[in-house]
Amino acid sequence: MPIRLEVWGERALFTRPEFKTERVTYDVMTPSAARGILDAIFWHPGLYWRVDRIHVLNPIRFDNIRRNEVDSVVVASKIRSMAEGNGDGGAIYASESIQQRSSMVLRDVRYVIDAHFELLRNKMSLTDSAAKFQNIFVRRASKGQCFHHPYFGTREFPANFRLWEGDDDPIGFEQGHRELGYMFYDFDYHDSAHPNPLFFRAALDNGVLDLESVEVRS
Repeated sequence: MPIRLEVWGERALFTRPEFKTERVTYDVMTPSAARGILDAIFWHPGLYWRVDRIHVLNPIRFDNIRRNEVDSVVVASKIRSMAEGNGDGGAIYASESIQQRSSMVLRDVRYVIDAHFELLRNKMSLTDSAAKFQNIFVRRASKGQCFHHPYFGTREFPANFRLWEGDDDPIGFEQGHRELGYMFYDFDYHDSAHPNPLFFRAALDNGVLDLESVEVRS
């Protein structure tokens, strides 16, 4: 059965991968970010969330802010060396590596996510079922429960959530057609060692990003 979840927050940053140093957000939430919110509420190895539609309820507004970031990354080989008792693992200290960077973010966002889940039978127990998963998600979402607090792109922009109330469809913030260009869809994990990023041509129709019939490509 389909799930309909309302999410909202003060700011959001769905980073466009074509920009390197400065972070610039997409105009609307990406499908992978929506799936991440659903996983935060209820994740199980026996299911995989599929996002069908994203209803954009608030007008698209941008803010330019500056954020403190570190300019280094931890190297896996140094972590292994530390585990073997050699060195400090390439520790990163914010006081030494901090940099201020500009970010173009969204403000005052509100979406409704339409989604369903697919069962992964080889990762389910004998007592698992679609009805069981559905009931668990509805119960957790209605009580505000989550494995970790969901967020809009980065953890400093938390997302509030609740089940969509009522039988009426959400009303998008605008009528008509709006092209959004190519947008990140999700990763293809068939090769777990080298996940393949997937993209699609995104557009809003009456404030709705419809993902059921999009053509996805790498």
